[in-house]
Amino acid sequence: MDRRNAFDLAYLACACLFIFGLKQLSSPRTAVRGNQVAAGAMGVVIAVTLWDSGSHNLAWIIAGMVIGGAIGAYSARAVKMTAMPQMVALFNGVGGGAAALIAFSEYHIATSSSVSLANDAVTSTLFSAIVGSVSFAGSMVAFGKLQELITGSPVTMPGQKLVNAVLFLAVLGLAASQYVGSQSEGVLALAMVLSLLLGVIMVMAIGGADMPVVISLLNSFTGLAAAATGFVLHNNALIISGALVGASGMMLTRMMGAAMNRSIANVVFGAFGTGGGGEAAAVGASGGQVRATSPDDVAVMLAYARRVVIVPGYGLAVAQAQHNVRELADQLERRGVDVRYAIHPVAGRMPGHMNVLLAEADVPYTQLYEMDDINDEFPRTDVSLVIGANDVVNPAANNTPGSPIYGMPVLNVDRSAAVVVLKRSMNTGFAGIENELFYDPKTTMLFGDAKESIMNLVSAVKAV
Repeated sequence: MDRRNAFDLAYLACACLFIFGLKQLSSPRTAVRGNQVAAGAMGVVIAVTLWDSGSHNLAWIIAGMVIGGAIGAYSARAVKMTAMPQMVALFNGVGGGAAALIAFSEYHIATSSSVSLANDAVTSTLFSAIVGSVSFAGSMVAFGKLQELITGSPVTMPGQKLVNAVLFLAVLGLAASQYVGSQSEGVLALAMVLSLLLGVIMVMAIGGADMPVVISLLNSFTGLAAAATGFVLHNNALIISGALVGASGMMLTRMMGAAMNRSIANVVFGAFGTGGGGEAAAVGASGGQVRATSPDDVAVMLAYARRVVIVPGYGLAVAQAQHNVRELADQLERRGVDVRYAIHPVAGRMPGHMNVLLAEADVPYTQLYEMDDINDEFPRTDVSLVIGANDVVNPAANNTPGSPIYGMPVLNVDRSAAVVVLKRSMNTGFAGIENELFYDPKTTMLFGDAKESIMNLVSAVKAV
């Protein structure tokens, strides 16, 4: 076997390991192993690629890898769980930006050498540069919104859709000119600048309620840009890995859109989700009253229940109360209570946010139930304990035509015998609308910091 065949065989083996690792990510039990397998395969790909390229600029490449790897390792270990969505958006944007820069670099080399690129090479270069630029700019805006460096509310302008259409057509026109006219590095640079602007305007117009879907969509963009870069560099491993990321990201985006009863086009162009919310009125639209409760009263309800369903939301992540929730569940299970966790697909600020949060607290995987699996169990549930969730438990999605979230699949906690909601205040969620659940006669509100409230519940349950 010659050297070229050996390299290709190594790339093929690593591609298989990428697919295997991705498959392992489908279950919390095997996710860590799958991540390790895929990471190991990527390490082999990097080593083979460096070996194949020879020693050209090897010192600079290794220096960049060491610096970048150190930054990545430190960031991953230091970041709080509440900031994990921001980190995902940031790293995803860096990937898109890297793909765009590589494409531009290869184009610069070709034009500087007065080499006319074939149409297939032009296509992959343009696609990588343009889509990578959109992903980079959009991800940076998503990072800013999640980190609250910029407003989480939709920021639109008069004629927003027309501006987007003009920018999109301008980028397409500049790209088309590379086929019919002389190939120009300046034209490509202008197309990339307009793509950056398009990414900024597009994501600025999207509110906080849609950030999980946006992150998934931009992740798909980065994967597709990376796959196109693989064609530019003639690297099979990059083509396959990028295609996997692009396809899986698009599938996840479609699934999350379905979970919100909204199309991808509606997410991108709908300017939904105000990202804020002021104080809601004490009396809901139905005329119901909010009933406050105490840890001692809730503890009695929980201790003598047969089944308790815990519904985690972003408020749980903010309070870093996942370990306390696990302690509360352990106390209830010692009393013979059946404890389950209901996970909504878009709870939190990124796909799987609640699963990762609870896994950190070693919550048994068997107790985690997805929305479709748990919704039929709420009528047989004695107490639903909602911790920091809002829009994903709002009955308006089922009961109020005309509501911005009407038709969105939600967790049917209102069908439980009793509901306890842990919140700091009556502020609205990302959708910026009042939650009808809070005014339901069988709902009681335990106000305060989630971590402190759960610690008080643990103590009160022990004393029952």
